[in-house]
Amino acid sequence: MPNDSLHNDITISKGEYFVKSDQPNFSIGKVIKGILRGFTINNDGEEVITHFFMENDLISGNYIPNIPAIMSIQAIEDCIISVANYKHIFSYVNKDNEITNIILSNFQKLNNQNHSRISALIHGDTMSKYKWFLKEYPNLLNRIPHYYIANFLGMTPTQLSRIRKKFSQQM
Repeated sequence: MPNDSLHNDITISKGEYFVKSDQPNFSIGKVIKGILRGFTINNDGEEVITHFFMENDLISGNYIPNIPAIMSIQAIEDCIISVANYKHIFSYVNKDNEITNIILSNFQKLNNQNHSRISALIHGDTMSKYKWFLKEYPNLLNRIPHYYIANFLGMTPTQLSRIRKKFSQQM
């Protein structure tokens, strides 16, 4: 973010939360270092990972200011996040084209990622889901636990292990 008065850097340790689901959401962050996961709890009480956030991604529990977070965001690694209050950011949006462009660009990126993931999960078999993940998140495979990847792709860790083995044999 371009203006130092708009934000401050915070450190979030592995396992800590940037925001928890259903809590008021007043901040937006940009990941400077580290990886976080966004997740919700399904009707069976199980976590469902919906997002991975890494360096240069914008993060928020809800992209509508002052609305309770729709997901929890938890650090998978120690993270540094540049955090700004929505109220401060949006007071500059109409005054500063650079901030407006940064926000729009990141919202477009997130929207495209969501549409791509939905399409991959609905239409793909386990192998195509795995290939999609490798294409969309090439740097995550060796940085995060594989059970998180399996959850994100809607499969069990055993299924992911089989797909990874099959994929490596094809290469």
